[in-house]
Amino acid sequence: QVQLVESGGGSVQAGGSLRLSCAASRSIFTITGMGWYRQAPGKQRESVAVITSGSRTVYADSVKGRFTISTDNAKNTVYLQMNSLKPEDTAVYYCHANVLGSNYWGQGTQVTVSS
Repeated sequence: QVQLVESGGGSVQAGGSLRLSCAASRSIFTITGMGWYRQAPGKQRESVAVITSGSRTVYADSVKGRFTISTDNAKNTVYLQMNSLKPEDTAVYYCHANVLGSNYWGQGTQVTVSS
């Protein structure tokens, strides 16, 4: 099992930046993959960015060039740096971890981007 605790959400104007953090309760070396998903009102949850145990990253087309996923192995933490935010980035952002095929989710953190 793994517990995930997110932080760093908030409100920002379009063009601004935010950094989300997700602290895991176990070494991320033992986690197959981690990532960030988001869910806007009335929409399905979608993948934003993922990073594998081999540090391979995959981004949604809508965030490429603006968002960066990274890890701090010493802190068992994964980050999502979000730059050039747009109103359409407004959503609840969830941290996700896959451990040997089992999926775990954080509680979610709200990101609101105003125009």
